[in-house]
Amino acid sequence: MDTPKLRLGTRSSPLAMVQAEEARARLCAAHGWTESEIELVPVVASGDKVQDRPLAEIGGKALWTKELDIWLREGRIDGAVHSMKDVETIRPDEITIGAILPRADVADVLVGAESIESIPEGARIGTSAPRRAAQMLHHRPDCRIVGMRGNVATRLGKLEAGEADVTLLAAAGLKRLGQSEIGVRLDPEQWLPAPAQGAIGIECRADDKETQELLAGIDHLPSRHAVMAERALLEGLGGTCHSPIAVLSGLDGDRLSLKAALFSADGASRVDGQADMPPDDPEKARSLAKELLDAAGKEITGLFDTMS
Repeated sequence: MDTPKLRLGTRSSPLAMVQAEEARARLCAAHGWTESEIELVPVVASGDKVQDRPLAEIGGKALWTKELDIWLREGRIDGAVHSMKDVETIRPDEITIGAILPRADVADVLVGAESIESIPEGARIGTSAPRRAAQMLHHRPDCRIVGMRGNVATRLGKLEAGEADVTLLAAAGLKRLGQSEIGVRLDPEQWLPAPAQGAIGIECRADDKETQELLAGIDHLPSRHAVMAERALLEGLGGTCHSPIAVLSGLDGDRLSLKAALFSADGASRVDGQADMPPDDPEKARSLAKELLDAAGKEITGLFDTMS
């Protein structure tokens, strides 16, 4: 076999592999390559190895990127394919985001009920995501959160086994797995999604100009602008895996809008804010972060690394 033109690292979960295959297909289409010219290199990420505890308790988002970061630095792969919502806001200087693929549906899907309102009183909501937990408790304080981690199949299996009555999944992930028929899509205007949800990114070494040029051929600028603005908001907030943050962005011509909400862990407190900005200027997103934190009480700000 000839030496591949690119080696793309990816987590080995079913959804991650589908996302890596999409990245490969887009690269092949852009550069006239065959699939055999791009090697997919799977790795079992630390975050996939431990699924019985919330991510925040075992090391946070770095558990999704740690192994692939090492392989990039060592030159064992040329690029790493990620779900951008799983990538830490502050990244190593030697690694850069080479491409953001066209973003898929940002919405969450409710599984186990037809609507938030129709969830039975006192139901158990299976999620380990602070945003989903807090947002659910904000709307339905009568419900109880039970921890639930794992890939899509694992979480659906836990729901079927009766470990929870209801769960929430990303619409984009279900569509990529060919399971769009599952659950009920929640309107993202009403149920705000996670920052960078639905976006696939490819990172590479900052000094690897050849790979950067290849990845630039599939970089989707509107998706990049939205994702980078949402990540700038996260950075300004000092958000961690403990921080319930929800944000929806919209691109209208030469303006990008951000609609964001912060929650207390129990959902009882919520602060909302909006900003309108040029797509390529994330400073307004950082200003929105300050406005949100200034308006929030200690029950919210205590969940953020405000550096104060």
